[in-house]
Amino acid sequence: MKKSRREFLKVAGITILGAGAGSLINGVSVLSAAESGRKPGLDFFKNSDALKAKRWGMAVDTRKLSDEICEKMQVSCHQLHNVPDFIKKFGKQEKRHEIKWIWETGFEHAFTGRENEFPRENLEDLPVVVTCNHCEKPPCVRACPTQATFKREDGIVMMDFHRCIGCRFCMAACPFGSRSFNFRDPRPAIYDRNPDFPTRTKGVVEKCNFCAERLAVGKLPACVEASEGALVFGDLEDPESDIRKLLAENYTIRRKPELGTNPSVFYII
Repeated sequence: MKKSRREFLKVAGITILGAGAGSLINGVSVLSAAESGRKPGLDFFKNSDALKAKRWGMAVDTRKLSDEICEKMQVSCHQLHNVPDFIKKFGKQEKRHEIKWIWETGFEHAFTGRENEFPRENLEDLPVVVTCNHCEKPPCVRACPTQATFKREDGIVMMDFHRCIGCRFCMAACPFGSRSFNFRDPRPAIYDRNPDFPTRTKGVVEKCNFCAERLAVGKLPACVEASEGALVFGDLEDPESDIRKLLAENYTIRRKPELGTNPSVFYII
């Protein structure tokens, strides 16, 4: 059966593109790996000052939170990671255009499904800071078709911005709403740009990375340093770590534990 001219050109174009793209993809993958912490045959974290853990986790002491502290944490995180602020740039933004790595919300939004007929008096007004939960069994990783989302050996769920094709399967899979999608170019709305962290482009998903780039040089996450003691970060597998001692001394809850993702962020209420 004879093919039409249009069908022939279509097949030929795809074949040529596929043949020439291999080396380009490999090159980008190695570069992305160096930036995000992958190990394509090389260890990019041989820095002797790097903080290491078997499984990183975070404890949020809501008793120490306030609106001011939550804002301070968000500003420190977003400035460090070049998160755009469209409201500051344009005076308004559509809800879907909002990019968030860490943010404050109400108890009823953070812990949906936890019903209490007679809640604590100030529970409804309690500020709760939320972010990516860096789950032990992250559904976003399983949903990503390009491995742009992957989990490191130390439990941190990372984003490889170069590999992201904007399908948003990871967003659909995440039950916590912890991911944001760049519906528009974020770069014009970035203030005090940090040259040491990559900016993103339109059509890319992004989220909290537990400040993996700071851990690699021996520093705690920016939000932890700005939290005035409300956040504790450490190795969940080390019984002698500060976070494990804190969890042993306090009753904690996690977001949607019934889903079986095993979140690595705990809340002291």
